Amino acid sequence: MWDYDIDEAQFLEMLAGRLTIGRLDRDWAAVRLLEYAPYQEIVAALGFPVLVRDWPRWRNRVRSEGRKRGFDFLVTWLPIHHPELL
Repeated sequence: MWDYDIDEAQFLEMLAGRLTIGRLDRDWAAVRLLEYAPYQEIVAALGFPVLVRDWPRWRNRVRSEGRKRGFDFLVTWLPIHHPELL
């Protein structure tokens, strides 16, 4: 994930939408997280509400078809079966 010259604190600031460095912004950070991080880290960093709300914007930028299928399922399933998490 760190093939750019940024540290973890900067990455988290980008993910929170408080930092942009060139083309590296919140969407870039979220897509990197979605592509490379374990599920638990993704949920901890983004939270279910943000994931469900913003997944349609990020979906086409995620390269892994398996990840796309998994998050497609999650964002469809959660509002029906666990709306209290949103």
